[in-house]
Amino acid sequence: MFNSLIQQTMCVQAMSTPRPYKNAIDLLHRARLRPTRQRIALARLLFENESRHVTAEQLHAEAVASRISVSLATVYNTLHQFTTSGLLREVVVESGRSYFDTNTSDHHHFYHENTGELSDIRANGVDLSVLPALPEGTVIRRVDVIIRLVDQVPTSKG
Repeated sequence: MFNSLIQQTMCVQAMSTPRPYKNAIDLLHRARLRPTRQRIALARLLFENESRHVTAEQLHAEAVASRISVSLATVYNTLHQFTTSGLLREVVVESGRSYFDTNTSDHHHFYHENTGELSDIRANGVDLSVLPALPEGTVIRRVDVIIRLVDQVPTSKG
């Protein structure tokens, strides 16, 4: 009887203690993605902190540093699956250079060409009062603005 009571207590404690991967698993289930080991690990890296912009290479380096065994190809595939399912937004800044944004709300970006950093601009931080006429039979789904920045070169006085 005493052993049964201990087992019941341990079971109740286990049920009340949150699983360390619960948030990532729930997120994947809501996105209708099977929670594989790699998806759970990458979801934890991506979504357990504040909003962020990350390249596949950056996420792969974070995974390796966290001792997560995952190939760069798997990271790319997972990022594209997360994007297709609506968990991420892909921001293409130039041919062959994409960032994946955990903030999927409507907003725009500054791209710092010198540092490769991408930062957010609020959706209402850009005035888009005049847009071109749309082709017949189309509607605007979303407008993405990327403002490219470079460091200002000091002018010489002379």
